[in-house]
Amino acid sequence: MGSQDDFRVEVIRSSRRKKTVSGRLVGDDVVEIRAPAGLSDEELQPYIEKLLNRFRKRKERKKLSDEDLEKRANRLNKKYFGGKLRWSSITWSTNQNSVFGSCTPSTGAIRISHQLADAPSWVLDYVLMHELAHLLERNHGKRFWDLVHRYPLAERAMGYLMAMGYREES
Repeated sequence: MGSQDDFRVEVIRSSRRKKTVSGRLVGDDVVEIRAPAGLSDEELQPYIEKLLNRFRKRKERKKLSDEDLEKRANRLNKKYFGGKLRWSSITWSTNQNSVFGSCTPSTGAIRISHQLADAPSWVLDYVLMHELAHLLERNHGKRFWDLVHRYPLAERAMGYLMAMGYREES
């Protein structure tokens, strides 16, 4: 079927396959699509797009280092929280498109939007501070903001994120 931006697509049709369409990544840039023989190219295209989006997200996720996020969070924890915070995980998330981060205090899970991967480091640090503060304060009350504003570039980072169209939520 040819190339679709960042992947080369190879379609394998089978008369034994009646309904399902599946795909797998072969190497770094080839997506092998298995489809019923009776499915036209036009009918197949939405399936291909959906599968390509899934593989793009997976590829994007591989580029982002959760280990680097963990190191940043540890540094911020020591500097601004006296090293007393504990969390279960800090990971990049490819399915957060309208918020820049989220925290589940009950489990200690923190997720940072992949859209911040190219943001300035001081903005990423602010988002981590915001989410780390939720480990102590679940809401956005005065005590929460007092914790967040320990980070000296908080106001500047908030302005940057507002200009980028992100919402304050988590």
